[in-house]
Amino acid sequence: MPTPPTAASPSGPGVRRPGGWHHRRTQRALLLRFAAGSRRPEGFGYLDERGYVVPARPVELWITARMTHVFGLGLLAGEPPADGGPGHQELRELAGHGVAALLDGPLRDRRHGGWSAAVDGADVVDPAKQAYAHAFVVLAGSTAATAGVARGEELLAAALEVQEGRFWDEAEGMVVEEWDAAWTRPDDYRGVNSAMHTVEAYLAAGAATGDRRWHERAARIARRVAGWARERGWRVPEHFDARWTPLPEHNRDRPADPFRPYGATVGHGLEWARLMVTVRTSGADAGGAGAGTPDLMEAAEALADRAVADGWAADGHDGFVYTTDWEGRPVVRQRMHWVVAEAIATSTVLHWATGEARHVADAERWWGYADRHLIDPADGSWRHELDPDGTPSATTWPGRPDVYHAYQAALAADTLGAPSFAAGLAARGRATQRGSEGHGPGGSVAGWDA
Repeated sequence: MPTPPTAASPSGPGVRRPGGWHHRRTQRALLLRFAAGSRRPEGFGYLDERGYVVPARPVELWITARMTHVFGLGLLAGEPPADGGPGHQELRELAGHGVAALLDGPLRDRRHGGWSAAVDGADVVDPAKQAYAHAFVVLAGSTAATAGVARGEELLAAALEVQEGRFWDEAEGMVVEEWDAAWTRPDDYRGVNSAMHTVEAYLAAGAATGDRRWHERAARIARRVAGWARERGWRVPEHFDARWTPLPEHNRDRPADPFRPYGATVGHGLEWARLMVTVRTSGADAGGAGAGTPDLMEAAEALADRAVADGWAADGHDGFVYTTDWEGRPVVRQRMHWVVAEAIATSTVLHWATGEARHVADAERWWGYADRHLIDPADGSWRHELDPDGTPSATTWPGRPDVYHAYQAALAADTLGAPSFAAGLAARGRATQRGSEGHGPGGSVAGWDA
């Protein structure tokens, strides 16, 4: 078991102000170092607060795929490592391990196709076929293929075949949520959390393959969700039945569920906003809004504004509450790290897309909160959950399972205008080879590179 790394505070001397270029690059290096301890033979494991794998937890598909994606991003970024690594070769090995685990390991269901949700050694402990986790397999394959990781293209092709045959619903323009192990019966539940990550995955797949069909599907999903959100005052309905009828009271008795909480999830309003900007500005939404469908750029701004108005310091304490009811009143008041990470990325992208200075001020505010409350000065990892007063908590998210949200927050300002983080890094790499000083297809955010 590795020794947990230590580091100076990410906001200490030489790193400069939170959210600046030096701070973001330092954050990325420290997060990769923390994540490197997650390797297990079956894939990547769930990490505790110290960076150790939690042995009592199985190896889960969503974590294995997300870690594979992050290590691929680190490889594409090509940046100096933190003390203790991982350096370029180790990142290639980690990403390659993830790809091989997803293709050849016990998570892959050789009998029925697709991937099981969780395994422990060779034993399948959760055989469900989940759209949420399968979206991350597409994302992992897209990033690995873009980074030139061995067999990355093979993984992407396999993951897209499952999307095409099992999850994509052409008639609805959405994805089916979950199947049993043998793909004999889909679950009656439908959800927009998995749909949201499918949008991210399809954008990445379209960029990696050049197949516009995936971008068009991402746009169809985004437009439909924008319509539903507008009907509810720009609070995103999360839960639906098999006919895509909203279920606003779903999980009222389990309001803090990590994947399907009751009410409006503030962080998803922010995350959808970022993805809608990406769909709109990457050309994926070439058909534009149809009759009665909101323009995605307008929807993105409305979603972000609603999320900030409802969620930030809603109970008098700084930080975003996890969820609200349909009137915007806080339900679960714990502060989740991923919500702040998505707020950072969304404000960054909105400033690039709109030029409005308020989004720079917001991003600086979110980075400041992260630096004061979430980023652990011992190792640079992010505390995953806090009570309203800033005390570490573990009601919904014990430990520090992975670094996906935090790493992408630290990357957003350096990959502007790209359909995916991997595509943005690849473009940045090409620009560097040509001698350009740009920070991605859309350039950097003015004033943030101190």
